[in-house]
Amino acid sequence: MKRVLFVCTANSARSQMAEALLRHFAGNSFKVFSAGTEPSEVDPRTMQALHDFGLETEGLVSKSIDSIEDQHFDFVISLCDKAHRECRHWPGSGVVMAWDFPDPKTSHDPKAFALTLQELDERIRLFVQVNSKEVKSEVKSIQPVDFYKSLADETRLLCLLLIEQQGELCVCELMAALNLPQPKISRHLSQLRKVGLLLDRRQGQWVFYRIHPLLNDWMHNIVKDTLAHNPQLLDAPRASLNDMNSRPSQGGNMCGEEKIDDQ
Repeated sequence: MKRVLFVCTANSARSQMAEALLRHFAGNSFKVFSAGTEPSEVDPRTMQALHDFGLETEGLVSKSIDSIEDQHFDFVISLCDKAHRECRHWPGSGVVMAWDFPDPKTSHDPKAFALTLQELDERIRLFVQVNSKEVKSEVKSIQPVDFYKSLADETRLLCLLLIEQQGELCVCELMAALNLPQPKISRHLSQLRKVGLLLDRRQGQWVFYRIHPLLNDWMHNIVKDTLAHNPQLLDAPRASLNDMNSRPSQGGNMCGEEKIDDQ
């Protein structure tokens, strides 16, 4: 098993999130650690964000980098500039990487911890796909015919355009925007996910869909260009979405429990 160490200054937020995410996605392929150059206590907001995201938090404690300085790691990944400066020459390490994410503790945005976790989620998924041969990749080789077939249906096209515009949406938000029943929306989202155009993630009771971050550039450009040159397609759906109260993608809890379809 490859050994991965996530490092930040306090080991109270970003590195704890990264440790929990990598264990969740590839705990059988990586042995995961986190530590801080000046460790403190794990921020309660970190624990809450992980809990809301549906991740295991047991055993997450703030640790000093001094306690593991004699160990070998295949990857040492820093999550702030200060930690990178102090750990760039980790003894016996294989690869030293710098992922500089803003510290959510310094932000006044009430969603800062959740947003940081979402950004780390995408980076960790890519890390697993690139560095683990044992973990089945979620990236599929999409054939042009399948891509254009996906765009040929009006509901799937509007779902893609709305998700591209909004960044992330759940089933009930798409139901409200398109005024369509849950089974129809879920069926089309499942098809888009199976083809490889969408990626989903669970956060608590919600399942959010986004454009796959590893989608071929030319395919993603077609989706973006379609949206840019045909904004009128989303006039009515966007108005309906804006009228929706307590949207899950904005931290609300308007909808009932959702599930990922056709895993």
